Amino acid sequence: MAIHLTPTELARESGLDRRDVIAKCMEMGVPIFQGRIDKTLFIASLESGVSVQQPAEATA
Repeated sequence: MAIHLTPTELARESGLDRRDVIAKCMEMGVPIFQGRIDKTLFIASLESGVSVQQPAEATA
């Protein structure tokens, strides 16, 4: 069983749309490395509802 899946494969397994998978990764801070996503990390992040806050941009 593969752990690192493409967004399309992960969408199929999680019941989401491919674009939603990518959007959730961006929102939750789940890395996409060489076009693959860690399935375990993605599912755990979805279940816990965690999101990583992006650092605020400095204004001059």
